[in-house]
Amino acid sequence: MVHFYINLIELLCHGNYSVRKMEGKFKLKACEEIDARSSELNSIGQEIWKNPELGYEEFAAHELLTTFLEKEGFNVSKKTPLETSFIARYGNSEGLKIGILCEYDALPGVGHACGHNLIAEAGIGAALGIKSVLDVIPEKNVQLIVFGTPAEECGDGKTRMIAKGVFDEPDICMMSHPAPYEIPIPMWLAACDLKISFKGKASHAAAAPWEGINALDAAVACYNNVSMLRQQMKTTSRVHCTIVKGGDKPNIIPEYAEMHYFIRGLTDADKTDLYQKVTNCAKGAAEATGCTVEFAINCEMSSINTNKILIELYISNAKSLGVSFNDEDQVTKLLAGSDMGDVTQIKPSIHPLYRIQTAGANHTHKFTQATGDVINQLPTLNSAKSMAMTAIDVICKPELMEDIKKSFQGVC
Repeated sequence: MVHFYINLIELLCHGNYSVRKMEGKFKLKACEEIDARSSELNSIGQEIWKNPELGYEEFAAHELLTTFLEKEGFNVSKKTPLETSFIARYGNSEGLKIGILCEYDALPGVGHACGHNLIAEAGIGAALGIKSVLDVIPEKNVQLIVFGTPAEECGDGKTRMIAKGVFDEPDICMMSHPAPYEIPIPMWLAACDLKISFKGKASHAAAAPWEGINALDAAVACYNNVSMLRQQMKTTSRVHCTIVKGGDKPNIIPEYAEMHYFIRGLTDADKTDLYQKVTNCAKGAAEATGCTVEFAINCEMSSINTNKILIELYISNAKSLGVSFNDEDQVTKLLAGSDMGDVTQIKPSIHPLYRIQTAGANHTHKFTQATGDVINQLPTLNSAKSMAMTAIDVICKPELMEDIKKSFQGVC
């Protein structure tokens, strides 16, 4: 660290200061800062892991993260624009704006089985690394913005924030996600969260079943129709559901049944096509049983548009830390979705997966165990460093933004 400041002072004194020439040293400084703060970062990840909170109820995590960032000198807007979201800014409000995203919501029953505690830790770590460099760059027009984004598992935290103009600010956005694989460009699918409601007519199931119209039968028929539909679905598409409501007592013909579907496709067009087919399955079930059917879309998510230039920088920086990318053949094993997809559709962004040691897939109890294991601190810090160094690339080489924008627009 002493050598860094000596070299910086020498360049300044000789009038040869060049941000470009300092790129390597800036990256080293960012990594050293993240390492120096590793204990604090681990505490953040552990505290969130020990206190899992569902979407829009992440009050403790919100307080933990915003208080930490305030102490670090960030200008923090709490509860903005949602009750458990935040926006934390550091640096010059003019010029380049770099967005780092944090998630921190958990899943019902299995806690942090998707590792959002580690996503928050990696995001805060990247922010600390970038901030340490901004502190030594004189008169540099760069602002770092940390976005606290709740309720990813609900599917619409970021989508709501987009609707309120939150992501109009940043020029680029970055977030990383723990998984059993190291995949920089995973297949994040477009998704639709759909509620299907069937309405029938109650009657005594033994004394007068002919007087009833069975809404549960409609739900079961819909389930079976969709199961048959799977034979003709694309291999990259997914449909899965739960029957949320199916009646109150066995001796009452169920007059109401409710199903909760997730519909996913590789593209928005695939998702829309599959949605139409699933709703047709439901309409057929309603017709067959004499029920009426209603549809309500809770939220929709776009597929993730990974920025080619940004992800190439991320990969190069991760490799410099010894990270190995050899899991591309596993890409089809994680056909999930995220509201980060909506962010990537409006801003050049990346959302890579980084490998943690785990015996289970995401959304399993084993994965929950892994996200709280100290052994996975190193890959989380490496991902934080990789994001920080990618930001430094863009800061030190302004011409990269032109290529990033062209890639986002599909020009190159």
